[in-house]
Amino acid sequence: MPNSSPVIAAIIPALNEGDSIAYVVRSLRQAGIPYVRVVDNGSTDDTATIAREAGADALAEPRRGYGAACWRGLQGLPTEVDWILFCDADGSDDFSRLPDFLRYALNHDFVLGARQSPQKGPTGVSLAQRIGNVIATTSIAWGWGYRYQDMGPFRLIRRSALERIRMEDRTWGWTLEMQVRAVEERLRVVEIPVQSLPRRGGRSKIGGSLIGGIRAGLRIVRVLVMLYMSRGSRSSERHSGGSVPG
Repeated sequence: MPNSSPVIAAIIPALNEGDSIAYVVRSLRQAGIPYVRVVDNGSTDDTATIAREAGADALAEPRRGYGAACWRGLQGLPTEVDWILFCDADGSDDFSRLPDFLRYALNHDFVLGARQSPQKGPTGVSLAQRIGNVIATTSIAWGWGYRYQDMGPFRLIRRSALERIRMEDRTWGWTLEMQVRAVEERLRVVEIPVQSLPRRGGRSKIGGSLIGGIRAGLRIVRVLVMLYMSRGSRSSERHSGGSVPG
């Protein structure tokens, strides 16, 4: 990476996160992130208005799905942006580690925050999320030979690397697909420990309900199976100079 400071755009999918979104936006702006985009994924509260007032560029993606919101946030970014930061809208991400993300980015393409539960006090990771995390990381280790620690949403990826990945999922399989495809594309990946903080308001869309957790879990299994079954065709396209359709 050039010696000049990286230009980062933060993408924040949000659904009814009016209680926490101002904190998230202001934290990122104070950290020097020049482009902060909140993608309102069909909120019924004033998430978008609060985000805009806090200093974010608020976009709308009415089609429900974490991946759909992330994809919308990536559209039309300024050409000067060379890194993409994904984070949650609930305030559970450990923004104090951002300087470490940037330090590791000097020699990597993909920096992942591996969530650690605090020794005392509440954690931002539910039991359902922890179980899903074990299933997903173990499956990737078996299927692709790379052992991740976490599937957390707090991640920084080089823009050119993300373009190589050609993300296709538009639901809760977004983070999973990104990590699998990073292995397939032989990206330089590093995980750094981050504290998992309790959300600042609202309710988790995955861990906050049994139905949400089941739906997300089934989607993760489906994405894993699809990625595993199609990995041969992606390898052939890479070797022939082709590309994975977006």
